[in-house]
Amino acid sequence: MRLILASASPRRHELLRQIGVEFDVEAVDIDETPEVDESPLDYVRRMAEEKAKACWSNQRHDNAVAIIGSDTSVIIDGEILGKPANFHAAEAMLKRLSGRAHQVMTSVCLLVGDAGSNSSPAIDCQVVTTDVYFKPVDEQQIAAYWHSGEPQDKAGSYGIQGFGALLVERIDGSYSAVVGLPLAEVGEMLKKVGIATWQITKAEM
Repeated sequence: MRLILASASPRRHELLRQIGVEFDVEAVDIDETPEVDESPLDYVRRMAEEKAKACWSNQRHDNAVAIIGSDTSVIIDGEILGKPANFHAAEAMLKRLSGRAHQVMTSVCLLVGDAGSNSSPAIDCQVVTTDVYFKPVDEQQIAAYWHSGEPQDKAGSYGIQGFGALLVERIDGSYSAVVGLPLAEVGEMLKKVGIATWQITKAEM
């Protein structure tokens, strides 16, 4: 079965390769505006599902196909922090996160079906929430971090897999989910539909 990742994120590409999965990439472009009164949980789940469905609608061949859609959002005080439009937006976000805990919600939706049939694909969605605890961050650190170029395309204005790790005191939950994909959950989802990942065998232990 062909596996497609509906994301241009190099971080998600690296995470899937990390667990030994072969896949193609077909990025999609959807409207990521939250709906009125939409909860963060509903938002991240909807985003992942809409990305997977948008990719599914582009399939024209007759093969069985599995599609992964995913979304990662940074949440504080019940509010979704998106990608910063400029330095001042990033500064405001990082000051808000400074010395506090926030949540990172990552959703994964797996669509599986025959792209050549008229039947709807099966869909499996999960949302993983990780608590992230920031160190206190001052204005000089924020300015230096912005000029590194790293915050500019990151939800919440930081990337835990890069220089942003220096801002994080600890996490409670899935590290890979904060980066972009909860690998333990993704591995189980793929296993259920017959897509192999790398496995530890007793002979290797």
